Amino acid sequence: MQGQCLCGDVKVSFEPVEDKLGACHCAMCRRWTGSAFLEIDAKPGTLEYDGPVKVYASSEWAERAWCDSCGTTLWYHLTLPGHDYYSMSAGLVDDAGGLELKTEIYIDVKPGGYAFAGNHERKTKAEVEAGFAAFVEGAQI
Repeated sequence: MQGQCLCGDVKVSFEPVEDKLGACHCAMCRRWTGSAFLEIDAKPGTLEYDGPVKVYASSEWAERAWCDSCGTTLWYHLTLPGHDYYSMSAGLVDDAGGLELKTEIYIDVKPGGYAFAGNHERKTKAEVEAGFAAFVEGAQI
């Protein structure tokens, strides 16, 4: 997949892990994007980019990136040693790559003013964080 930010200064290319979109409703993603973060997981080692990228360490294990020219949300990157995990903003690629929404996480903390239609996997904050805790423990940070 290939995409770009709003102004075109940042260009990205990556191969998706699966043909699916995900949505995260956690408080950080909502504050960062203004709504849910719609994303496509990039296959490890496939992300290539060029342009004025800035990053912010949003936690001890992750950073978020944006275009320094126009502010477009680019990706969420897991920074744990030994991991190459990028969730790419679906808005970077035309028509969100033609992919369908298959997963929503932090569904129980989503604002009540909107909902995504369709029958797809939905995970609560507790379910996501339990899985993430096991992942972090296995990383031996």
